[in-house]
Amino acid sequence: MLTVLRAITLIFGFVGGAASAANTAEENAVAYVLAQIVNLENEGSIWAALAKSNYRNMNLNAQEILAQDDRWRAEIGTGRPELIGHVTSAAASTYLRALVEGSGGRITEIIVMDATGLNAAISNVTSDYWQGDEAKFLETFPQGAGAIHQGEIEFDESANTYQRQISMTLVDPIMRTPVGAVTFGIDAAAFP
Repeated sequence: MLTVLRAITLIFGFVGGAASAANTAEENAVAYVLAQIVNLENEGSIWAALAKSNYRNMNLNAQEILAQDDRWRAEIGTGRPELIGHVTSAAASTYLRALVEGSGGRITEIIVMDATGLNAAISNVTSDYWQGDEAKFLETFPQGAGAIHQGEIEFDESANTYQRQISMTLVDPIMRTPVGAVTFGIDAAAFP
C-alpha cells in the first residue's frame, strides 16, 4: 500500500529532498490518478451520490448486500436494469463518464464505492455491485484516510485492454471522515 506522503513525493519528484530519477510507469500512473482526485474532490455530484448511497445502504447486513449483488448481476444484459439504471443514471456517473472520455484513453473506468463497498457511481457497468470483498475496497476504505491500493496489471474484458486499478479512500471534505473509496482503471499502455 502506497502512503499519501510517498504519493505526493512521486507527484513532485522529490525523494529525500533531491529530485528523483526517471519515474517508473507505476509511479507515473499513481501521480496521474492523484491529480484526477482533485477533480472528484471538487465535484458536488460525487459527494451527493456517496451521501445518498451511504444513507440507503448503511443498515444492510451481509446477506442483504449479497442479495443486492446477485440482483445486479442478474440485471446485466437485460432490458430492465432497474438497480444498474439507478446507479448509471446518477449525475455522478455522468460526471465519471465525462472524466473517462476526456482522459485521452488513459482512464478505462472509474468506480466510486460507498462505505459498504457498493457502487455509488460508475463510469461503466461493472460485473458486480459489491466491491467490498475486493482489495480495491479492503485496502482503502477500512484503512482510513490516505490509503492507496495498486492492483496488478490485468486484462479487462469489458474494456478490452490491459489495465491497472489504483484505488484510494475518499474523505468527506467537511467532516474529514472516510465515506467511501474510488477506483481508477488505468490503461497500462498509456504509462510505459
